[in-house]
Amino acid sequence: MKARVLAGAATAAVLTMLQVLPAHALTTISQGHVDAVDVDWTGSALTLDLRDATVNPAVDRAPADVVLNAVSASKTTVPSGSAYAFLGTAGSPVWILPQTQASNIVWPGINTEGVPSGALQGNNLSVKLVSVTGPAHVSLFTTNSFGTPTVWYDSGNGLPDTRTFAINTHAHANWAFEAAGTYTVTFEATGTTAAGAAVTTGQKTYTFTVQP
Repeated sequence: MKARVLAGAATAAVLTMLQVLPAHALTTISQGHVDAVDVDWTGSALTLDLRDATVNPAVDRAPADVVLNAVSASKTTVPSGSAYAFLGTAGSPVWILPQTQASNIVWPGINTEGVPSGALQGNNLSVKLVSVTGPAHVSLFTTNSFGTPTVWYDSGNGLPDTRTFAINTHAHANWAFEAAGTYTVTFEATGTTAAGAAVTTGQKTYTFTVQP
């Protein structure tokens, strides 16, 4: 009986340790190029992953296995002008992973180059920002040569937001976070096959840590 009790206690201890240990190690990326929203066509299905080009050769990673880190160098202030009001009050802090690559800051893009021509009707697909959780709002926007912003997604005015992308697109935007802290950002890509069937990647959640 005593041996049986000891064996049971040992088993319980092992199970407790397994519950505490993480299921897998996370990859933290703080600089370099990634296609955060990387939409591919696998067989007859859309898939959504993160293309990590900070390593050579580049690898696809599950979004749940990655933390994208906005380092302190990404901190700036909201520009003046009503066009930037979606970021908050002019002069207030904002952390931006930029549209144009900058040294020592992660550079996330959106990529549909993995979807072949003819797989989807209209040769395009939709990328939806489903939800954001965190200390403040998140937005994606581009700026033209005159500094005028075009907002792609903005959690500050309600979600979901959806944007259409052509296949064979590799695009970059400014990813803006309005406070330091940890965010979870959920995307989903959808389309319609040439045969008329609706396809989806399912919802994939990304984690961003924003340093003060």
